[in-house]
Formats: sequence, C-alpha cells, structure tokens
Amino acid sequence: MRLNSLLAARLGAGAACLVLVSNPVRAEPVFDSLGGTWSGAGTMKPSDGPREKVRCKVGYTITKPGRSVSLDLRCASDAYKMVLSANIDQNGTELSGNWFESEYRQGGKVYGTNKDGLIEARIDGNTVAALVTIQTKANHQSFLMEAPGSWMSEVAIELNKEAK
Repeated sequence: MRLNSLLAARLGAGAACLVLVSNPVRAEPVFDSLGGTWSGAGTMKPSDGPREKVRCKVGYTITKPGRSVSLDLRCASDAYKMVLSANIDQNGTELSGNWFESEYRQGGKVYGTNKDGLIEARIDGNTVAALVTIQTKANHQSFLMEAPGSWMSEVAIELNKEAK
C-alpha cells in the first residue's frame, strides 16, 4: 500500500508543477509570456519525513495565443524522476485542462481560476487530489501545493524563465 501512496504523492507533485501556467500581473495575453523554458528548485515535504530538495525544468508551448498552453515538465530529486505533460485552457478567469505523467502512467484533470495573476487550482486524478496556489511576476514563478492526507503533503518550487 505504501507504493500506491508514494506513487500518488509523486504524481501530485508533478501535477502541481503542471499548473504553473499563470497570468503575469501586467495586462498582456494570459499565456503568451510563458512561452519558452523555465527552471528552478524547491522542496517537498513527505508527511512522515524531512523536506527533500527537488529540481524542475518546464518547457511551455503556446498553442492558442492568449488562451491555451501545453507543457513538458521534468522534475528530479534524490528519490524519484517525473516526466509530465499537460494542456491547459483559460476561458475568462476559469482554467481547465488535463495532465499525464509518463513514468507512472497516471493522469487527471486540472481546474481553477486565474484572477489578477493569482492561480488557485485543484488537481484531481484517480490517486491524487491537491490544492495549488501560483503567482507569476515577470520572469519568476512560485507555487505551493498542499495535499493533506497524502504521503507528499507539501511541495514548494521557485522557477525563473531562462534567457533565449
């Protein structure tokens, strides 16, 4: 049973990363400024252990200017590797989309709101549910995922956009 909990936690961490699609504070199209590569680091907090460092790299491709983005996420820590893809759409302030993690062959839905550059989203799958808060300012993104009751109870990551 611990393996299923570990898998769910890992997928939760990856799913949290996928919603890094955010609206910059300035008034430009919703996803357009995300195009390119972002990288950074942070921590994960298992419910039964110490914080662990994690490194992530995200490639964003704008599929519909201002309204849709696809992403390719790769994260690694000492304990695991994750490869995740996602497609996210925005209609008004509402976000919706789907994700798939290829290492563990799991997927699910993403939904939430994006208001004034602040994303508040929920990530659901067969083995994971998490709440995510994301803020983007210029070339910096930060997010916090909280999954009470999950093996991985918290993930916090800071990303910076790489220069072209």
